[in-house]
Amino acid sequence: MLSLDPLGPEWDCPLGSKDLEEEEGPWGGGSGLPPPGCFPGSWRHDVGLDCKGASEGADAQAWTVHYYSLLQSCLQQAGLPETQDRSQAPRTGCPGAEVTLCILGSPSTFLSVLLEAGVQSPGNMLLCLSPAWLTKVPAPGQPGEAALLVSKAVSFHPGGLTFLDDFVPPRRATYFLAGLGLGPGWGREAAELARDLTCPTGASAELARLLEDRLLTRRLLAQQGNVAVPATLAFTYKPPAPLRGGDASPGLRLVELNGKEGQETLVKEEVGAFLHSEALGDALQVAVKLSGWRWRGRQALRLYPRAEQGPVVDTVLALLEKLEEEESVLVEAVCPPARLPFAGSPPPGPELALRICAVVCRTQGDRPLLSKVVCSVGRGDRPLRHQSSLPRTLEAALAQCGLAEASQVAIVRQRVKAAAEAALAAVLTLEAGLSAEQRGGRQVRTDFLGVDFALTVAGRALTPVALELNGGLCLEACGALEGLWAAQRPGLAAEEAAAAPLVETMLRRSARCLMEGKQLLLLGAGGVSKKFVWEAARDYGLKLHLVESDPNHFASQLVQTFIHFDVTEHRRDEENARVLAELVRARGLQLDGCFSYWDDCLVLTALLCQELGLPCNPPAAMRLAKQKSRTQLHLLCRRGPPWPAPSLYAVPCCPLESEADVDRAVCQVPLPGVMKLEFGAGAVGVRLVKNASQCREHFSRIARDLQAEADHPGIGLGWGNAMLLMEFIEGTEHDVDLVLFGGRLLAAFVSDNGPTRLPGFTETAACMPTGLAPEQEAQLVQAAFRCCLGCGLLDGVFNVELKLTGAGPRLIEINPRMGGFYLRDWILELYGVDLLLAAAMVACGLRPALPAHPRARGHLVGVMCLVSQHLQALSSTASPETLQALHDQGLLRLNLLEEALVPGEYEEPYCSVACAGSSPAEARHRLLGLCQGLGIDGPHYPVAYFLSHFK
Repeated sequence: MLSLDPLGPEWDCPLGSKDLEEEEGPWGGGSGLPPPGCFPGSWRHDVGLDCKGASEGADAQAWTVHYYSLLQSCLQQAGLPETQDRSQAPRTGCPGAEVTLCILGSPSTFLSVLLEAGVQSPGNMLLCLSPAWLTKVPAPGQPGEAALLVSKAVSFHPGGLTFLDDFVPPRRATYFLAGLGLGPGWGREAAELARDLTCPTGASAELARLLEDRLLTRRLLAQQGNVAVPATLAFTYKPPAPLRGGDASPGLRLVELNGKEGQETLVKEEVGAFLHSEALGDALQVAVKLSGWRWRGRQALRLYPRAEQGPVVDTVLALLEKLEEEESVLVEAVCPPARLPFAGSPPPGPELALRICAVVCRTQGDRPLLSKVVCSVGRGDRPLRHQSSLPRTLEAALAQCGLAEASQVAIVRQRVKAAAEAALAAVLTLEAGLSAEQRGGRQVRTDFLGVDFALTVAGRALTPVALELNGGLCLEACGALEGLWAAQRPGLAAEEAAAAPLVETMLRRSARCLMEGKQLLLLGAGGVSKKFVWEAARDYGLKLHLVESDPNHFASQLVQTFIHFDVTEHRRDEENARVLAELVRARGLQLDGCFSYWDDCLVLTALLCQELGLPCNPPAAMRLAKQKSRTQLHLLCRRGPPWPAPSLYAVPCCPLESEADVDRAVCQVPLPGVMKLEFGAGAVGVRLVKNASQCREHFSRIARDLQAEADHPGIGLGWGNAMLLMEFIEGTEHDVDLVLFGGRLLAAFVSDNGPTRLPGFTETAACMPTGLAPEQEAQLVQAAFRCCLGCGLLDGVFNVELKLTGAGPRLIEINPRMGGFYLRDWILELYGVDLLLAAAMVACGLRPALPAHPRARGHLVGVMCLVSQHLQALSSTASPETLQALHDQGLLRLNLLEEALVPGEYEEPYCSVACAGSSPAEARHRLLGLCQGLGIDGPHYPVAYFLSHFK
């Protein structure tokens, strides 16, 4: 937690009262013991809160009991079951091999995170109610760092189920978030537990000290984020390093003191000038307060009319005596409440003020994302505080103040979003310049931020003004609002949970933690379209060992070990697997897993894993999925329960190895049909055939032109050039990218494809996420999932191509590897899920750390560029250099699939060019304009037609 307001009203706290002298207790309490009183409820009290091997004093035990009761009260009010005590039967688990999200803090503050994580990663969200339930142990090979072990915790599961669990042996945390405080109790212990951990950490005392300094954060927000902050005059004694020097900020005046006494004249002059300055605008009041870590949650706030200079000066001088190094006394403008609506007479009664609380989370690529906005409404003549008014939505709060017009509300929301995201971006920029020691550890990052705003008028525009950064309380306010909704609407939708992006970040960072240093054997390096693999592996800390046919492949210099081995002759896969296994053993490689994303190497990979005893799908299942006719014919026979059976998705087909097979096939498969290579990839050689003559002609052409690997490398000709004829299915085409582990579906991503240029089937356009209705999307996902299971594919990342017909989904083919072309990049960009990392985790026998309900952060619409259609444009207006420059500027998203601009009869796309938007229509409109300007659109390549499926 970054800030805690006191429980009593701070605006009338008398200066110099005893409250200023008391140190706060653990996690923000007022003494060394929990606050008096009890929680009304009927839960069991004879639960095992003691942790074996750890001793707690009476005060610490009292806090443990207090927070357990607080948790039960929160669950009770949310209509959720009481925690069940399972501590007498310890959980064994797989320590070190499972996601373990751990929170040490107040249940009421973090309840929304705990419940959301219980849905996203069942049983892996652990709440520790005492520091004694956690232990730090030195990490081998990482001097100065420690692993965090969890011996006891409350675990969270779907439906709000919670269990009090002991763990034997202890679970190793893969993510840790602590509520931090300054007092002598658990706050300090939590800070020490969070310092220098090997696992990702979401808060530290070192960062909290910086973010609790209102003067520092206001200058940071004003200078780097262009966020409006209150006009502030600060008297500081020996300011912290980040405040020394630097450019002045508009409305912020910093006065450095060389002592705390004898400052009367200076204070009087500065206060007088400030109270008469234009920076205060229409403010009629000023507030005087202390700023610094030591005063968080218990500073005295005094309000004075702007005209009363004497009392302001006296208060500043009195507070100066209390300053220590790196602390400040602030005199700040009290933002006047906006009079809503602008037109007409003001409403009768006291003027209403609005306090806006925004939670913003760090997402994939260190990008801030506004998660939720919660408001409180109160009298305009007194400050609004957390926990002193009911939370409500921005729309409801603005309507209460007289502003209900939808367009104006949307403008306010957009301004809050921009300011909140800019605030977190400024904090992340600050952190990027800090050393690991200054942050409190190598793995410490700020993953979420709460920003409190006042809504005022500046330049005749409604403007959110950032008052403070308030992580824990803002999160708690969002949780309280969600709780009020959930009470009326059980089963709160995932997209309504403020904590959802934070939990996704916790899981993403946990995956990195689990995979750092893992040793993986990779078969097949792939081409230019797979260049991302090597950068990603370095970023994740993976140790890759590569088997590749090309001795001069650029990736040979980017891996730990390079093994030159011909993997293209697949008729010898079993023998090659045995030889490779001996090579691996001879080199002494200690592998955690082995995988491939290259079509050519999938069966060989399964055979090699079998030889080495590494996790993988059975070779028989990979062979079945690799041969397209066998896939369909096998699924056609799978008619038994459970229903719907895989046979419902299969399409009649017939394998072709000779011209005689062609004549027999046209009698068995209804025409028109589709002819394709049995082991082909990239839609090379796929063609619509309308009669027997076209079937024979196309078979002869393929038999003549594509005989061996050298004729078209990388499309599977090492398996031979056998073909198949399958029935042509009318409908829209879609890709479903699946992540499976232990036969369970963990994630699915559906994209839509545009119409192909018949009679060929080379992809033209795509859109993600799908524009289908939820029911149709679910049908596609289930079809893809059941087809994979029907073939025996239980573990891995798979790409399934389907058509959605009037009678439901029909299978085109299963690619038993990560989706190619742009798919990994798009899914990472939109959902923050990396299919490469998921595939690597499965290869190591680890359940991928994925959110249960990934939510797209926007829309992408793209078109393919073909050398045969775009050679002139790709050599001029849409040159690779031009496209890359536009990509770097964020105007398009480029995925290069080939390197050479060489036209050919059997071609694959050269590149994918896509545009992003907040809606499919916006992305489509941008892309069409771009393609027209670059010369990609034309009479022979009508981009508007290819995008017409996405309306």
